[in-house]
Amino acid sequence: MEKEKMDRRVRKTKSLLLQCLLQLMEEKDVKDISVKELADLADINRGTFYLHYSDIYDMLSKVEDELFVEFENILGRTMKCELKAISPRDTLLDIFSFVNRHRDVVRVMVGPHGDLSFVNRLKDTVKEHISRLLEPGRSAYYYAYVESFIVSGCAGVVETWLTEPFPPTPEEMSLLCSSMLEKGLSLLQEPQG
Repeated sequence: MEKEKMDRRVRKTKSLLLQCLLQLMEEKDVKDISVKELADLADINRGTFYLHYSDIYDMLSKVEDELFVEFENILGRTMKCELKAISPRDTLLDIFSFVNRHRDVVRVMVGPHGDLSFVNRLKDTVKEHISRLLEPGRSAYYYAYVESFIVSGCAGVVETWLTEPFPPTPEEMSLLCSSMLEKGLSLLQEPQG
């Protein structure tokens, strides 16, 4: 029972620290945020912070790593089909639902004071899965363009969606994006001539 109480306190402290870090990242770059400033905002002492993280970058890295475990699981589970059977709607629904669950974190990470390495890591992860998925059609003439469109286009759509005051639902976004993607994916199946 004591361990459960301690785990709950640890989760609560980490959650508070994350909320405060996101609040600070709304206003300034992570390089300009000190442990003291974060601890003061969270109303904890710096020693408590250091029980969990070595510095701000360590905290940010651990938060990102947790997100990427879940994101990789989604992509690994939903992007397992043959090129001719591609229907990106289910994958996109899972992705938009994931982003919606972590909306505050992702919005700040891709925002003006966010972490460019986070954005690049997202794009690289998606590219890796697309590359494996489309391997049979990889020699297609338009592959590089379609891949770029999928990755950058979807990233841009997600960024826009995160800034909307009354955003469409993940279901609506998956329908919109899948209809846009299906045209791009069809270019990989058409003979060039």
